[in-house]
Amino acid sequence: MPSDIEEIDDISARDIAILKARIEHPTASVRELKERLEDQYGISLSHNRVNDILRDLSDKDVFRQVSLLNESFFEYHLFQIAFHYPNFEDRWEECYDDLMNDPHVLMFFNADDYHHWQFIARFRKHEKSETWKHEFFKKHGDLIAQFDSSSLPEIHKFRDDTQVLERILQETAEGRKFMENEDGKTEDGGEDFDDDTDRVVATDGGADD
Repeated sequence: MPSDIEEIDDISARDIAILKARIEHPTASVRELKERLEDQYGISLSHNRVNDILRDLSDKDVFRQVSLLNESFFEYHLFQIAFHYPNFEDRWEECYDDLMNDPHVLMFFNADDYHHWQFIARFRKHEKSETWKHEFFKKHGDLIAQFDSSSLPEIHKFRDDTQVLERILQETAEGRKFMENEDGKTEDGGEDFDDDTDRVVATDGGADD
């Protein structure tokens, strides 16, 4: 689902800093986030205001409140679909809906390629993936001109990295001020909040307010 905000550049530096803090500390309460924002970035807001900003960003689909399972529990596969266009108009929508709603499908996207639809799916065992492909072809085979699959035996990175937000903050004067404040706190020996965020991306921090 596309965000209501067209580009991340349309988000203020302050709100990007708040988003960065939420992703880095997904289980912190809004009151704790308020204190971190003031300590790390010099952003002084009430916890209610912080909660309102996070809710607004979530409502606009800028970030999603989701937990990710440990990737080592699953086998991952990249599937690529090229269309049999004589049947496309009548058959694409049902296939699209099935992929969007399939719990095995982790990521589904268009590609600038002969295989226009591509998606990453996860299964507990190899046999499960073979059964899934068999059932998929039974239902949607007349839409498919070519179907390629690749096993992804090693997942080396599977997380959201907030450094991309740091680089965006460095692009504006306001953002650089926030980052300078954070760097100053670290260099001065202030408290360094580094939580392990490899698994959990974001959760609702407003539950205790």
